[in-house]
Amino acid sequence: MIDVGAAIHYSAVEPGTPVYSSDEQEVGRVEVVLDNYREHIFDGVVFKDAGGVLRFADAPEVEHTAERGVILRLAAAEAQRLGPPEEGHLKFGPNRNTGRLSRFFGRGWKRH
Repeated sequence: MIDVGAAIHYSAVEPGTPVYSSDEQEVGRVEVVLDNYREHIFDGVVFKDAGGVLRFADAPEVEHTAERGVILRLAAAEAQRLGPPEEGHLKFGPNRNTGRLSRFFGRGWKRH
C-alpha cells in the first residue's frame, strides 16, 4: 500500500501532488482540482501524465485525496485512457495569499 499520508479535503490538494492508480502506479501529477464553487461539490481532478497529456478523472473515479497523493478507483491502464477536461469547466487553484489554516478549511481557493 502506498503511503500518501492523512486524508485531506479535496480543496487542500496542491498542484504537483502525485496521482496513483488503484494498482499503486503513479499515473501523473495534479494540475488542478475542479469543483462546483457555489455548491461546494467536488467535480474531479485534472492531472498531467508522464507524456505531458492532460487527463480528467471525474469525482466518482477518485477514491481518496491525501496529503501526499490522490488515489484513483481506476487501474493504470484505465487511467491512461481518460480524456482531457472539457472546455468551459470552472478552474480553481490555491490562493497563495491565504494562510495554511484557511487552506485546510477550504477557504484558500480562488477562481482562475
